Amino acid sequence: MNAYIFPGQGAQFSGMGLDLYENSKEAQELFEKANSILGFHITDVMFEGTAEDLKQTKVTQPAIFLHSVILAKVLGDSFKPDLVAGHSLGEFSALVAAGALTFKDGLKLVSQRAQAMQKACELAPSTMAAVLGLEDKIVEDVCASIDGIVVAANYNCPGQLVISGETTAVEKACEALKEAGARRALLLPVGGAFHSPMMEPAREELAAAIENTTFSKPNCPIYQNVTATAVTDENEIKANLISQLTAPVRWTQSVQQMIADGATHFTEVGPGKVLQGLVKKIDKTVETASATFETSAN
Repeated sequence: MNAYIFPGQGAQFSGMGLDLYENSKEAQELFEKANSILGFHITDVMFEGTAEDLKQTKVTQPAIFLHSVILAKVLGDSFKPDLVAGHSLGEFSALVAAGALTFKDGLKLVSQRAQAMQKACELAPSTMAAVLGLEDKIVEDVCASIDGIVVAANYNCPGQLVISGETTAVEKACEALKEAGARRALLLPVGGAFHSPMMEPAREELAAAIENTTFSKPNCPIYQNVTATAVTDENEIKANLISQLTAPVRWTQSVQQMIADGATHFTEVGPGKVLQGLVKKIDKTVETASATFETSAN
C-alpha cells in the first residue's frame, strides 16, 4: 500500500516551487490563485526570496503547503494514495491532497493558522528543544518534574523528541535531560512553543475558522497527528485539527500505525526529505521516495 506524507515547517528553501511554476500551466494557475487569496505575491518570496524572507511566519507555512499541494495536483493520475499523513502543518496539505478540503479553504486556514501562532508566540517567551538519545517515557517524566510549562511536542522517531514550552522551563528541562543521559538537548531556532499549552490562544482562534469551513470525506484515510490513527469522518477530522495546535505530533506512532495497517511504500510530497529520514528510523524495511514532477510532465 502507498502512503503519501507531507512535510511541515522547516522544509522551506529559496526557489521552492519554481520548477512547477515554469513547467506546468496548472501549477502556474494555482500559484497565481494563491497570490490572489493571500493578498500578496507569495510566489516572489518562494522563488526569489532569501532564507530569511522565507522564515516569516506568514510566508513559511503557506509556502510549504503550496509546494506540497500543487505538486500533488500536477502529479495527476500518478498520485494514488491508499493512506496519507502530514507532519504538523503538513496535515493541512494531506487533507487538501486527499480531497477533504478545497485548495482555497486549505490555504486560507493555513494562513490563519500561521498568523494565530505568531500572535500566540508574542504573548510570552517560549521555545522548543530537540532531545536525542532518550526513550519517550524518560523525556515525558523529566518534563513533568519541571516547574513551569514544558511538554513533549513532537514524537519524530525513536530516540528523537522535541519538547516545547516556556523558555525557562525548556532550558531547565534540557539540563535535566542531559543529566538523565540525553545525547543532545538543544534549543531550536523557532518562534515559540508550538504543540504545547502555550498555543491555546491560537487554538481558540483557529477553532472558529475550522468550524466555519466545509470539510468533505477524504478519498483515503488520513492518519492525524493527535490520534495517530486512521480517520475518515469529517467531524472527527475537524476536532483533531483543532486539538493539533496544543497537542503533540505523534509522528512515530502514526507511521507505525500506517505500517501496521499495510503501508509498504512512503512517498514524501513537498520540499525536502526530512520525513523519509524519520520513516527509515522508525522502520528500515519500508521503501521511501520523493514525489517527482517529471513523472507527470507532458
